[in-house]
Amino acid sequence: MHLGACYMPDRRAHEARVAAFLRAAGERASDLILAGDILDYWYEYKTVVPRGYVRFFGELAALADSGVRVTWLLGNHDIWLFDYLRDEIGIEVADGPIVRDYGGKRFFISHGDGLGRTDISFRIMRSAFRNRFCQKLYAAIHPRWTVPFAHKWSSGSRGYAPDAPARWEGRMQSDVRRWAEEYASAHPDIDYIVLGHHHVVVDEPAGPDCRLIVLGDWIHNDSYATFDGHSVELHRFRQ
Repeated sequence: MHLGACYMPDRRAHEARVAAFLRAAGERASDLILAGDILDYWYEYKTVVPRGYVRFFGELAALADSGVRVTWLLGNHDIWLFDYLRDEIGIEVADGPIVRDYGGKRFFISHGDGLGRTDISFRIMRSAFRNRFCQKLYAAIHPRWTVPFAHKWSSGSRGYAPDAPARWEGRMQSDVRRWAEEYASAHPDIDYIVLGHHHVVVDEPAGPDCRLIVLGDWIHNDSYATFDGHSVELHRFRQ
């Protein structure tokens, strides 16, 4: 979803659209899983809450209060989400993939970064972002400098977003598909592999009895997946 991203033409309208989706989902969902990069940037300080996202957080709180199980998987943009939303709203925050059983089907669900072949520069950067000492050093810098820097960096990394389908058709697709096929072969109990991160909508076989689902994004697609107890379907949200 990348809420708060500087490259969104109307960030308020983007958040309102996401809030409307959450209200609609709350009418029929028992579980809601957010597959990472929900916020374009977030650093959670010990005693200070970053500004923004009020309508979005309000809808999440309403869902949790109504009994919907909300799980937020950390992505590479909201990797520094720690315990505030967990304690304040009552959601589950998962750092890494989860495996869930629904209706007799088993799901492997992950943000998706780091799966398949990755560049060494990405692995080094990811390791630094997750290092507690580096996090403490970053927290010591005043937000007036870190927040603009982070948004500028994010805007540069998202320059490829319109070309995500073309990028997916290259090495990325073969790497992720190969990883998914190997994982499905090693874990024959998995029925669905569900990923975010790649900004494309994909539903294809990952094995004889397993499907690979890539959820798309809310920059160009407003896409999401549902499981009704029988099968997974991909949708585009329309108000």
